Amino acid sequence: MDLFGGTFQTLEKSLDYATAKNRTISNNIANVDTPNYKAKDVVFKNVLNDAISSSIEAKRTNTKHIAFDNESMQHSYRIISKNNTMYNHNGNNVDVDKEMSELAKNQIYYQGLVDRINGKFSSLQTVIRGGR
Repeated sequence: MDLFGGTFQTLEKSLDYATAKNRTISNNIANVDTPNYKAKDVVFKNVLNDAISSSIEAKRTNTKHIAFDNESMQHSYRIISKNNTMYNHNGNNVDVDKEMSELAKNQIYYQGLVDRINGKFSSLQTVIRGGR
């Protein structure tokens, strides 16, 4: 029996993704002047497409609803190199403005996840204290 319904595991995997993305963006910014450096990105494998295409079961109230299970909904990501562009004369393809924008967007995403986890823990504290 999963005590928390998988919420904490999902939030944990999402934080792992956001951390990996932040590390990758920071690495790209640090290598903005490195000759022949190719920018990297963190991408999800098609999690939803995998979930839809596999045989997954859940309580469905209508035959048109998509079935889901925990195994196929695991978050997985990978780091890829972007080799198809070149912005600088030295073979480097890091666009600092784009990277800074992605960093800001990722920080907002990360903070949202942290706020959601804090809300979950706050709810648990309320339940443990008997609603007080």
